[in-house]
Amino acid sequence: MDINNLIIENMANPHELERMFRKEPEAFKKSFLYAWEQNPDSQVLAIWYERLHFKETANAEKTSLLQKDFLSMGILAILAGISTRIIFHFVEQQDIAPINLVFGILPLIAIYFVYNNFPKKNVLYTLVSSFLISGFYLNMLPLEQKDSIILAYIHLPIFLWVLLGLAFTGNEYGRGSTKLAYLKFNGEFCILYASMAISGMLLTALTMQLFRFVGMDISEFYFKNVVLFGAAALTLVATYLVSRNLKLAKNIAPYIAKIFSPLVLVTLLVYLITVIWVGKNPFLDRNFLLSFNGILLSVLAVTIFSITESGTDEKKNVSDYINFALIVLALLIDSVALSAIVFRLSSYGITPNRLAVLGVNILIWGNLIWIMLSYMRFLQNKTGPSSIQDAVTKYLPVYGLWAAFVTVTFPLIFY
Repeated sequence: MDINNLIIENMANPHELERMFRKEPEAFKKSFLYAWEQNPDSQVLAIWYERLHFKETANAEKTSLLQKDFLSMGILAILAGISTRIIFHFVEQQDIAPINLVFGILPLIAIYFVYNNFPKKNVLYTLVSSFLISGFYLNMLPLEQKDSIILAYIHLPIFLWVLLGLAFTGNEYGRGSTKLAYLKFNGEFCILYASMAISGMLLTALTMQLFRFVGMDISEFYFKNVVLFGAAALTLVATYLVSRNLKLAKNIAPYIAKIFSPLVLVTLLVYLITVIWVGKNPFLDRNFLLSFNGILLSVLAVTIFSITESGTDEKKNVSDYINFALIVLALLIDSVALSAIVFRLSSYGITPNRLAVLGVNILIWGNLIWIMLSYMRFLQNKTGPSSIQDAVTKYLPVYGLWAAFVTVTFPLIFY
């Protein structure tokens, strides 16, 4: 019997309709429309119609959204490449500082976040005004290699990074979970961008070599017009892929965190033992003190990355104890660094560099204490992992405020 008639005959028999669909799903779908046209008032067929077509509609809407999102990413990526190339031209002419290159990338990533998660007017106005004022103020500073000016150049990207977090979180900027998502985004972004950048470097090396075979050196032209453009545009591509839940970055990030944390811990312990053995003194050796602070920042970054990738599992594992050991070690390093900085300030006087390093070390010390105490309560089963994540995420605005303070006030105070 014709399947069209079978569908009509079995409208009151759900079991038979289901059996027919599972036996020949494609034939059932094709014949169903005829039965539906003949019996438009049937509630049973109305349910089947939604069942057969709802998924297709949902997929169509999703595809349309992805295409729209991909198009916006493509436009912003091209704009990032063009604007970065234009800014680089003025940097070459020594008309503006090289740090202006961040304005060819970060505002466009912020636009991408805002476009996909449009915030309230107060958040939008804060973002726009902050980027504009930052760019204006930066280029009002004299192009001089003074310590206070260099400190402003170093701290401005930190402030803009925190500002980018506001664009990412949108109206939910106060929620710890969205701040944690932003930190996870950064870790996955770095992994993905590095992977694509390595591929780009291999392509660049191959291109250079191919042109050398025909006696042409295109290295300068290629760097200015292809590498620079591609490096800037790639930031938007990586942002898009991570935002679209690319499984490569999300799957590999937790494993990298689990592998690197113990390696960093062992390396750091060996390094500190060696430092004590050879008698290096951060109180007297300025370069060693700077390297000490570099180690501290690296350990803090690895620890935060590991915490953000550990998820919300209440069950403790080896990684938690390694993270706790890293935090204790980082706190020890920071305490020594703080003592050395205070000693140098009291012995040699106040300079913008010493004051900036003192400020950031105090901030990191406070953050590490908070994280360590949260971890202790977690390991003692007094709290869950959310308290550790709060200790990380709620401190982010403090770093942004300090970076803004150094950027704005130090060139004025120490000029």
